[in-house]
This record gives sequence, C-alpha cells and structure tokens, in this order.
Amino acid sequence: MELRSIIYEVDDRVATITLNRPERLNAWTGRMHTEYRWALADAEEREDVRVVVVTGAGRGFCAGADSTALVSHVERGGYDPGIDSDTIATPGFGVRPEFDHDFAFHFGLRKPVIAAINGPAAGVGLVLACYCDLRFAAAGAKLTTAHGRLNLPAEYGLSWVLPRIIGLGRANDLLLSSRVVLSEEAEHLGLVNKVLPPAELLPFTYEYARSLLEISRGSLAESKRQIYTDLHRDVGSSVEEAAELLDRMMTEPDFAEGVAALTEKRPPEFR
Repeated sequence: MELRSIIYEVDDRVATITLNRPERLNAWTGRMHTEYRWALADAEEREDVRVVVVTGAGRGFCAGADSTALVSHVERGGYDPGIDSDTIATPGFGVRPEFDHDFAFHFGLRKPVIAAINGPAAGVGLVLACYCDLRFAAAGAKLTTAHGRLNLPAEYGLSWVLPRIIGLGRANDLLLSSRVVLSEEAEHLGLVNKVLPPAELLPFTYEYARSLLEISRGSLAESKRQIYTDLHRDVGSSVEEAAELLDRMMTEPDFAEGVAALTEKRPPEFR
C-alpha cells in the first residue's frame, strides 16, 4: 500500500506507526484509518515484529477528526467514514465477535501496542490511545474527549473503554464535560501509565518495548487475550481457562527454557 498519512517502520523487532499529517496535528481521516489498519495487520503477521509503538509526527499525537472532513459531514447531512469497509484490513478480527469492530480490533491483536502520546490527543485521537495496551505521554500534552463541543456522542466505544481504564466517576467527568486534561493529571487519573519530558518519551517507550522482548511470544499473546476476554466474562470462567492454558503451555519448549533460564540465572532465549 502507498502510505501517505502514516510512516511505518520496523527496527529490532519493534514496529513504529507514526501518524504523519503534522501540519494538521495528525488529524484523523479515512485515508489514515485505512493505512493504520493495513500497518497493524502487517505488523501482526510479521515474524520480526514483537511489539508495536504508535506515535505522531511533529507536535501532535492526533488532534481528532480532520475539520475539513467535519465540514463535509455537515454539508452531506450525515457521517461518512471515508473508508471502503469491503477492502480495509481487519487486524485482530476473528478472536471474539465483540472485537470485530473499529478500534476494538486492538483487543484481538496478539502483540502489545504502546501509545507514545507526544502531543494533543483529542476525540478519535484519544480513542486510539485508549485502545492501546499502554500509554506513555509527554509532559504537558493535552487530552480531551472533545465530542461534547460538537454535539456528538462518545465515539467508537469510548464510553465502554474509558470507565474500564480509569473508573466510572472519572470517566463520567471526562466524557460529560469534554474538558482538557494535561498528561500530568491524566497520569493521576490512571489514563496514562507514565509522563516523561518530551525528549525522553520515545527513548523510554522503545526501552520499555524492548523489555517485552524478554517475554515469550506465547505468554504475551495469551495474557493479552485473557485480559480483554475477561472484561466480558465471569471470574470462574477466567480461572477455568487459566488452568487449561497452564496445562497446555507447560508442555511447550518455551516453558522448559524459562525454567532453565531461571535456575541457571540467565536471560531466557525463547523461540
């Protein structure tokens, strides 16, 4: 695919997807949506990719839907996502029916996705960050749900995912007020995992991403699937499945290697 709205790179088993419309603070478009899903699908299938990092070019992460597109929605009298649903990539689909939707497909991916929020994340930009598994942010970055000031509903399941990240009361505050919070407050709320000086954001993110290379692929994939599946089921089902996985994964070579590395006091060398 010819990439116009993102930059996609792979280095040392970490894929980086950079939203690349810096003159528009990386505002979201149908083209960007299509390219983003293509890149994620590629990263999911590649053997030389273990972790995905998502960030923005220039001063912003993603400032929400492009204002030009919003104007066209008004003129059209309705919403047009600007994508061809028949040909767009479907990364993460097929794991659970609940995940086979826009942005929710992140939950079906086998590989961790980390958001490096380098600047404003508004509307769909905040949605994207919330569907990532971890969020690191630059100091002073502005985050907002934004939809209330446009007479829109909470977008793309944000009303479902945000309470599960920060709790109902705090999510109600952000969803009902559409107020702007800085990354420092977002860290206090539990919305971002860590705040760093802007110059340290990407180095820290890549250091963290590469620390996950020490974890077996099977463990990462199953742990991630368990986390998001358990949001939809009871604790007993979670315990039962964990026991089944334990029985199966203890027969795999990576378990034997993990035990050997532990007893020999060395880093594991997983397949």
